[in-house]
Amino acid sequence: MARGKSDQNAAILEYALHHLERERDEIQAKIDHIRSQLGGRAAGSSATSPAPAASSEPRKRRVLSEAARKRIAAAQKRRWAEHRKAKAAGA
Repeated sequence: MARGKSDQNAAILEYALHHLERERDEIQAKIDHIRSQLGGRAAGSSATSPAPAASSEPRKRRVLSEAARKRIAAAQKRRWAEHRKAKAAGA
């Protein structure tokens, strides 16, 4: 009897595998369609495409102005001050 149950389990697992592979293919087709509409990367899977770090040119760094850095620093100091104030009030 154990042998019959094993055959049933194998059939169920094969059916589930087939169904999941079909769903995966449908999803991949939708992803490829959206990528082609964006005109960005190739229609292939991102897992099979080479990593962006493999390019020979180094990535360009974004440059912030002095005023922008000061605004960001002031905003971060303000957030931390509010955090410390809330933490002191809660304790």
